[in-house]
Amino acid sequence: MSKSAASGRISWPLAITLVALVIAAVVVIIFLRVENWPARTAHQSATELEHLGKDLRSAFVDIAHLQPRITINNRVYWEQTTPTTELSIVSRRLEVEHEFQNTWAGSSKRVRLHGSFAVKAGFDLRQNFSIDVRPDEIVVQLPHAQILDVEQEQMDVLAFENGFWNRISADDVQSELSILPQLARQRAMEANLPAEAERALQEQLAARIHVSLPLRLSFTTPASKE
Repeated sequence: MSKSAASGRISWPLAITLVALVIAAVVVIIFLRVENWPARTAHQSATELEHLGKDLRSAFVDIAHLQPRITINNRVYWEQTTPTTELSIVSRRLEVEHEFQNTWAGSSKRVRLHGSFAVKAGFDLRQNFSIDVRPDEIVVQLPHAQILDVEQEQMDVLAFENGFWNRISADDVQSELSILPQLARQRAMEANLPAEAERALQEQLAARIHVSLPLRLSFTTPASKE
């Protein structure tokens, strides 16, 4: 009995020592984990942002067939490559008419033309175009959208009336023909076609890029007031 009691008295200090060592080891492990947590988190965040940058690059290659300049946390990861100088986003078919009438010495001439035009709005990529991936948001920097092209699709002569001695000249016709594209461009601006192109690009990016970060378009030029 005395030997058993003695061994019991010896095992208690040993057990306490073992428990203390286990607690100390746990504390050390927790301390090391906590100490390294910021570095691990920063590395993980940087990796996630790099993957996001790659997704953005792929999205613009799909949408616009170009690679913008992409910066992640103020570090340039990809430079801009632009196989095309313009990015057309929306197109609208517009109908315009114009009439010219002139009376000289009691003789009148009259020309009335009708034109159909395909008007395209988008972005001039020769200007600054880049993406800045930040921890709290994604900023797409590009110029404001503008009218890129006014293409004639059809031209109809609705009236062509010569005066007895006041005849329609080739210059008269050429002048009227040059006015119609200007009217189509003006009509597109009145319909806010550039603003529609900006909204369409925002929607395409939001549909193509599925991220939790806000996506913001930042325009580097004044809005066109043609």
